[in-house]
Amino acid sequence: MTTTNPPAKQYLTNKELLKEIHLSKNNYSVYTKPEYSNYDLIVLDLNKINIRTIAEAKRNQAARLSQLALIEAQKTNPKTKLAEVEIDYKKVAKADVVFRLMTHDHIPLEPGRKKTPKSRGDHHTKVNFPPYQHFKFESVDGEEKLVCVGKSHWRGDIETGEFNLEGHMTNKLAKSFMLLVEKYSMRFNWRGYTYVDEMRSQALLQLSQIGLQFDESKSQNPFAYYTAAIDNSFTRILNIEKKNQMIRDDLLIETGSNPSFTRQFEHEATIRDERERLANLKTEDF
Repeated sequence: MTTTNPPAKQYLTNKELLKEIHLSKNNYSVYTKPEYSNYDLIVLDLNKINIRTIAEAKRNQAARLSQLALIEAQKTNPKTKLAEVEIDYKKVAKADVVFRLMTHDHIPLEPGRKKTPKSRGDHHTKVNFPPYQHFKFESVDGEEKLVCVGKSHWRGDIETGEFNLEGHMTNKLAKSFMLLVEKYSMRFNWRGYTYVDEMRSQALLQLSQIGLQFDESKSQNPFAYYTAAIDNSFTRILNIEKKNQMIRDDLLIETGSNPSFTRQFEHEATIRDERERLANLKTEDF
């Protein structure tokens, strides 16, 4: 008699989600070289790039490369420790680090898109995630300068190309959304509703629209961002269903029929609470 092991439980981590978000955004971007798609530090202004930020970028790259080296080393020797393959950030060259600049400079202007613009992005064409450019130090006419080596929402050459919105998220990120929604719908406060399937559908639709809007420059916790979006979608469907149920119950009462059990239980609870309140008032009078 053969026995089959139960399937392993599936879990999602912020590290996995961040990786898939990064790969998905790369599908909407172009780079002069594939390796320039990996950034070491996010900045909001090129003027903020100085000795301190360059050192921070070097540390980040050294940590990332050390993790990759550890994974490779453990393929042959599983007992390999990080300290054995760790890369000293001081050995990382300044010309090797890549900075991600959050900017709308390459996004076309679209005046009037919003009646009351609140941010710079409201003046530009709407994009599915915060746009950015990648920069690194290169020698130009014998002088070391920051050069653009990548752009989001772009097609063609960095200099002569054009704005483009075509792209797609990775299959793994899409499957992660499905897993998140499925796991969230199994929570005790949601799984009992008969319209939970509609909740799942609405949540998946919402994630497909805002999934890439997660901004790595503001947070490194996409899990919380996605679960909040799922909770909002579920709550929206719940409120709609409750409103529809109240309308149905009112119509049933007008025709002399019994309303739903939920309405009856709520009515009984209201009467019971009122009786307890009156009884407490009489006790206080004495």
